[in-house]
Amino acid sequence: MELTGKVHRFGDDINTDEIIPARYLNTSDPAELALHVMEDADPEFVHKMRHGDFIVGGKNFGCGSSREHAPIAIKAAGVSGVIADSFARIFYRNAFNMGLPILESPEAAAALQGGEEIMVNLNSGDITVVATGVKYRSQPIPPFMQELLADGGLMAHLKKTLEAKTI
Repeated sequence: MELTGKVHRFGDDINTDEIIPARYLNTSDPAELALHVMEDADPEFVHKMRHGDFIVGGKNFGCGSSREHAPIAIKAAGVSGVIADSFARIFYRNAFNMGLPILESPEAAAALQGGEEIMVNLNSGDITVVATGVKYRSQPIPPFMQELLADGGLMAHLKKTLEAKTI
């Protein structure tokens, strides 16, 4: 699977409260959460990003609380995926459970610039700057995890699997 979009840069230790501030957790509606994604890290993010764009973060992206709202908000906003130097482990798991592609690539996280258009190949782990052809590597997403992503997350994947077994 290949995804293309522009880069929106963030730094190290972006926590879940910066991704979706606690003051908006009175709803679990993905569309409502999407209106406030990254608001405390960059108040203009939702106005600058376009469907299909990427968030690029530094070390420990998604640290803080274990709220599932964070990857839900990112995905619902239309972000194709997140590339970071590293992820907080609970955010990593929640992202795949919610169907949000994430890739760890310290090299890409350090080098990619805001506004650059990139193409990400989830099968190979290649991250390519479209204008220059410069390539960065990340671990490819394993086939089972790609299946979760393609199905829209863990719950959708389980539902699909159960329905296939009852037919």
